Amino acid sequence: MGSAIGLGNIWRYPYIAYENGGGAFLLPYFIAIVTAGIPVLILEYTLGNRSRHAAPFAFRSVSRRWEWLGWWQIAVSFVIITYYIVIIGWVLSYIWFSFGTRWGDDTNAFFNEYIGVSESFWQIGGIQWNVLLAVAIAWILTYLILRRGVSRGIEVASKILIPSLILMILIVTIRGLTLPGAVEGLNVLLTPDFSQLTNGSVWVAAYGQVFFSIGVGFSIMIAYSSYLPRRTDLTNSAFIVALSNCGFEFLAALGVFSVLGFLAVQQGVGVTEVVDSGIGLAFVTFPQIINQLPAFSSFFGLMFFGALFFAGITSAVSILECSIAGVREKFNMERSTAVNWVCGLAALVSLLYVTQGGLFYLDVVDRFANNYGLVAAALVEVVFIALIARRLDVFQEYANERSYFRAGRWWIVFLSIVTPILLGAVTIFNLYTEVTTPYADYPWSGLLVFGFGVAILCVVVGFILQSVKSRDPESRESAVEEERSESR
Repeated sequence: MGSAIGLGNIWRYPYIAYENGGGAFLLPYFIAIVTAGIPVLILEYTLGNRSRHAAPFAFRSVSRRWEWLGWWQIAVSFVIITYYIVIIGWVLSYIWFSFGTRWGDDTNAFFNEYIGVSESFWQIGGIQWNVLLAVAIAWILTYLILRRGVSRGIEVASKILIPSLILMILIVTIRGLTLPGAVEGLNVLLTPDFSQLTNGSVWVAAYGQVFFSIGVGFSIMIAYSSYLPRRTDLTNSAFIVALSNCGFEFLAALGVFSVLGFLAVQQGVGVTEVVDSGIGLAFVTFPQIINQLPAFSSFFGLMFFGALFFAGITSAVSILECSIAGVREKFNMERSTAVNWVCGLAALVSLLYVTQGGLFYLDVVDRFANNYGLVAAALVEVVFIALIARRLDVFQEYANERSYFRAGRWWIVFLSIVTPILLGAVTIFNLYTEVTTPYADYPWSGLLVFGFGVAILCVVVGFILQSVKSRDPESRESAVEEERSESR
């Protein structure tokens, strides 16, 4: 749950739901969870737990020629963490800014000044030292958690931060629902527009959100499940994590749109005029809302950005852990050495995003890493296991031997037919949109370098790392037992 619940649950889902039919979006969203999210999550849990390996050697255990797929997924995760940690740094700064609402009345101008946005895409500019300080603190905290290992670091952090996160979001939601105008915001979120169900982009958005939110295709869940005892109830765990994640998203959406309704009433405009997406919602719109609260505005800001920070840290740790686990296996490293190399290299790359042009590069890399890294890698994973290796029956038997809730024929049908078709359609639709309409009117040179270039580089890195000679993958069993023994 700590891995699945992240920043996107709080600010991405509410806007995606609103933009794609409001209440009607729940239908394709839950269909996406049932037909793709949960089946692939069960597959990844089973693959990791059965092989006792991180993604590269897990796929290699099925076929030696497919180790590259695991490295591709790890490369995508590595790219994502380099900018994800920067957003966590912004959140950390806004926790400080919440005391006395230091962002002032013009929250948009304050945010642009804080990150120092340059005037054009290729104007990199200098490093924003105030941003770098916050990002460095986020890196140090993440690094310390990872150095403590799986049970004494990641597990303990999640057990503390996730309950705290849920409590904070409950406070935000309850406070939002009691504000004047909250009903207006909820009407916008929940009123269904069923005409949107015939729009292909709505279904694409639903599957994209489910994969982004649950975290399949990142190689994270494969690495995490490799640390679990062999007798773990895999299918039940997959249902619990997926549905808990979706429930948290819906709870966050209620809180976000109730306070958006309040802001609209205060300004005398419609809710649609104050809705923003992504970064704008968190760092521009919410500070505006906090400014107009009748009381306890600083406390409300502290709860909102504190929740974002806790969600971000638990997800950042999981994104890095899959890379660390893969590197440890491949190069026979001690955990501390692998943590140093992975965090050090990722921190170095993240400096790109604390420059004045960093917001542009972050925006492009995020879009392409998710659309052509996450979804495409998940598609290849399903095609490989279900249609090329034809090993679904083996994984089904393994999961059912250990699980209270059995993966029946429905699981085979979804992964063999439904999921590949739907993910293939999502990938083709995304690619067509990208080619015909340049994203956010960015220059094609920027999209080729930071967009398509980064997406292709992740695949190339996968093949390169597969070609590197490694030790016998079976010897990682002792490393897994060492991590699990800490839990015991």
